[in-house]
Amino acid sequence: MFFVDTLELSGLGNRSYLAGGAESAVVIDPPRDIDQVLAAAARRGVRIAYVAETHVHNDYVTGGLELARVSGARYLVPADASVAYARTAVSDGDTVAVDDGLVLRAVATPGHTPHHTSYVLEDAGRSVAAFTGGSLLIGTVGRPDLVEPRLTERLARAQHASAHRLAGLLDDDVPVLPTHGFGSFCSSSQAEGDATTIGAERRSNEALTKDVSTFVADLLPQLEDVPAYYAHMAPVNAAGPAPIDLTPPERADADELAARLAAGEWVVDLRNRVAFADGHLAGAFNFEGDGKPATYLAWLIPWGKPVTLLAETAEQIADAQRELARVGIDRPAASATGDPRDWVREGETPRSFPRAAFADLADVLGRDEQPVVLDVRRDSERKTGYVSGSVHVPIHELHGRLDEVPPGTVWVHCAGGMRAAIAASLLDAAGRDVVAVDDGFDAAEEAGLELVRPGGRA
Repeated sequence: MFFVDTLELSGLGNRSYLAGGAESAVVIDPPRDIDQVLAAAARRGVRIAYVAETHVHNDYVTGGLELARVSGARYLVPADASVAYARTAVSDGDTVAVDDGLVLRAVATPGHTPHHTSYVLEDAGRSVAAFTGGSLLIGTVGRPDLVEPRLTERLARAQHASAHRLAGLLDDDVPVLPTHGFGSFCSSSQAEGDATTIGAERRSNEALTKDVSTFVADLLPQLEDVPAYYAHMAPVNAAGPAPIDLTPPERADADELAARLAAGEWVVDLRNRVAFADGHLAGAFNFEGDGKPATYLAWLIPWGKPVTLLAETAEQIADAQRELARVGIDRPAASATGDPRDWVREGETPRSFPRAAFADLADVLGRDEQPVVLDVRRDSERKTGYVSGSVHVPIHELHGRLDEVPPGTVWVHCAGGMRAAIAASLLDAAGRDVVAVDDGFDAAEEAGLELVRPGGRA
């Protein structure tokens, strides 16, 4: 008998896996915070015999090296990956015995990276699971454009070939267990559904239903912007990440918070966007702890800039600290808990700004007022339709382009509200009058706003 446990990393949109038998197991693509992996193995009562990487990751810091050290496991890394630490290099066709009758087989699947390797778990000689990393995902494939722009088309073609190789090797009922595709920007597009098999992908995945030229021609234009912090992940992973440190950061009082803001450091408020709009420390930025704080904070912050975290509770600070460490923001400079009244100096008061719906924006425009309407969605989202006359600056570019936002009160929106809240906090910290549109974009048309769509007006 065998088992496969899924370890969710919902904040980054990834998964890791613990798979094994009665006594020992292998971990595929572990996160940096290995305590949860060790706990999962302890619940199963198994020894971690192997840790396997499908590739040198571009979107998060791996815990593989440290997990192998702590557990005494052999660390399996693709042979062609250039890394600076000792590992067990694996090549196409290599096998290791995970447990009695349970074998892990390496299958070269280049495309997401040149060295990408998938792993097939075999029980008594029968394939029972395919750990496909950033190769074959649910309904799509991993991005081929994260290594080197000049290699993108070549890697896209390799993705197509790798998908066909897996489909040719495996029976229809074999589960496909990818690392990416659940919100990760390493995915070419986002997964629809939570589980899949080789047979399901054979029927629906465009890498398997289209010829290579059509697949590549359709894939490349839909690739989104690459998060800026990705440039730092692969070098860290290739060099060998340091062990994670999740000890609580030092506490900061109101005077220290003011000093850190004055020094140009980032002070990040993790509370929900409603609470932030109602009252916050002037100069703080809002990245909701319940959203994707690691992805968007790491994308926007100048790399290496000290960050101080604000939240209602110490538990919220600890959760965010864990998320940030996964993307290489190792140690918050400081933290504070409570509410804005605890974070402002004596004699000062918290700042606030209004929230609104698209119907409120329609009312303002109907009175012939001329606010600035700022759309912070991605380019691909804007192509599906936008508010007539709106200014477009994607959220990940806004911090460096604030001077491009026209004067006047800024009504900022995204597709649902979270990114608009980030943008509103950036604008508010810069001294702008801002209204955060906390509404789904579908409501814009329902409110009677004039939308422009590709090819003409709605």
